[in-house]
Amino acid sequence: MSESFAEHLRGVRQQVEDHLPRMLRHAEGCPKSLMEAMAYSLLAAGKRLRPVLVIFTCRACGGSMEQALPAACAVEMVHAYSLVHDDLPAMDDDDLRRGQPTAHKIFGEAMAILAGDALLTLAFQVLASEYQSATAAACCRELALLAGAVGMVGGQVNDLTWEGKIPGRTDGGTLEDLEKTHAGKTGALFRACVRLGLLAAQGEVPGGPDLEKRRELDGYAASLGLAFQITDDLLDVEGDSNITGKRVGKDATSGKLTYPSLLGVAESRQRLQQLQRDAEEALKPTGPSAKPLMDLMSLILERSR
Repeated sequence: MSESFAEHLRGVRQQVEDHLPRMLRHAEGCPKSLMEAMAYSLLAAGKRLRPVLVIFTCRACGGSMEQALPAACAVEMVHAYSLVHDDLPAMDDDDLRRGQPTAHKIFGEAMAILAGDALLTLAFQVLASEYQSATAAACCRELALLAGAVGMVGGQVNDLTWEGKIPGRTDGGTLEDLEKTHAGKTGALFRACVRLGLLAAQGEVPGGPDLEKRRELDGYAASLGLAFQITDDLLDVEGDSNITGKRVGKDATSGKLTYPSLLGVAESRQRLQQLQRDAEEALKPTGPSAKPLMDLMSLILERSR
């Protein structure tokens, strides 16, 4: 990662960090204990990859930071809710997230569930409050589609099915199964990021969105999402919990279907290189304004080195 991109990324992340607490104002009046649990989960130090992706996409499509920030915060709320619920004992059963105890360890399972519920619904309130009605409706539609039953939640169901926590599969699983699972569990929210970034930049115009541009961005997001998941799988095999901020080695213990378990480490790394080429190809029509998006892909790949 070049120093100039690193500096730019720090600046964008800081703007996200500054804006997230402001967006929590939409939940003012809720019980104090609920607000504390929501803030603990949403404002914990993190990479802010998804809001950064919204912002970089918005800019690549001719928009501004100001246009992108509400959508960026909404996506981060959905991401934070998903982490709170994923960490629960009935799901991934994690006690460490972003280097600190998971929400249910601090606030109890009931409050963690409710905080996750509140963050999810707050995301849609933010979109509805911060954008013009047509654009807000389009953003809510895309986020609901890609975070819901046919997107992130459906992918999580598939993931838990392979672990045996949800009945349904007894075979070992194929590469097609693995890619379908992670296209939902991880990739769908990445697609939501680029679609919301496009909408934030261009608005919901008569005749619908720029479908060709959306296809290009979807292709990039699909490659980025799979690359992120492969590096995540590799970090679980080779990583250090002091660096990753979460427990490592748990995929093998739980018998999870992962890229290293199915393909091996070497082939998993080869797939990362192909995904980088696929992302470059998808963004070619966007031209120089897409460079931060490709730099973001390079940053993802650096996680596994």
